[in-house]
Amino acid sequence: MSLKDRYGDWALVAGASEGLGKAWARALAGAGLNVVVVAMDREALEQVAAGIRSDFAVDTRVEVLDLTAPELASRMAALDAELGIGVAVYNASFSPIGPFLEVPLEDKLKVLDVNARGLLIWSDVLGRRMAGRGRGALVLMSSLAGFIGSALVATYAATKAFDTVLGEGLWEELGRRGVDVMVVAPGTIRTPTITKSTPADKLAKLLPMEPEDVVREAVDRLELRSGPTVIPGRFNRWSRQVVGRLLSRRATVRLFSNRIRRTYGGQGA
Repeated sequence: MSLKDRYGDWALVAGASEGLGKAWARALAGAGLNVVVVAMDREALEQVAAGIRSDFAVDTRVEVLDLTAPELASRMAALDAELGIGVAVYNASFSPIGPFLEVPLEDKLKVLDVNARGLLIWSDVLGRRMAGRGRGALVLMSSLAGFIGSALVATYAATKAFDTVLGEGLWEELGRRGVDVMVVAPGTIRTPTITKSTPADKLAKLLPMEPEDVVREAVDRLELRSGPTVIPGRFNRWSRQVVGRLLSRRATVRLFSNRIRRTYGGQGA
């Protein structure tokens, strides 16, 4: 059964203006779903939507929205009431890098708002409405960073741990009401944001995946309904399993913290 037949005509993708979100929007359009693309940059969204309209025989809609805004819940409810969202992908994320005490509190609170609060509202509003229809899919983009604490990205990693645990709980709970929930926890991805912030030689050592490869694997798993948590990339799955078995929690935190410090120039050393 196709994603469209299983879930409905429309998909909604947050953070769709570039990188992973753009790849999600195009993949779902390629699967035959109409797509609503959501982000704050209208010009970038219009370019994504134009590309989808040119390449796929689907409808595309642009919604400019700050996911930290007070009206997030009402905007999501209105969109669903109009379109009946079948697949909703929360890909938006904010990730300042630096020592905890040097990152402004305002930025840390924004990490919470975008990565955790926004995702919680999204899951509540759309999950509730999907459950009422007895079908739908929520895809929550988390990260391998959410499995372990690390220096320089402590707040970001904590929010991704929240996303993963919430999604796994919803997978069991909402699954009983016909709603599939899948958490996707990738490692490093070659997105525009990562490319701009990471020296090329250091980025190569992180073995980044292409956004399209991450999404392709996630879509395959969604089609198989094989949640709750998907780790794209054979190397990522292997390293997560091996490190978890061989190293203590203390050693793992040190390992990942040192890796982050080497990647971003020894900040906070």
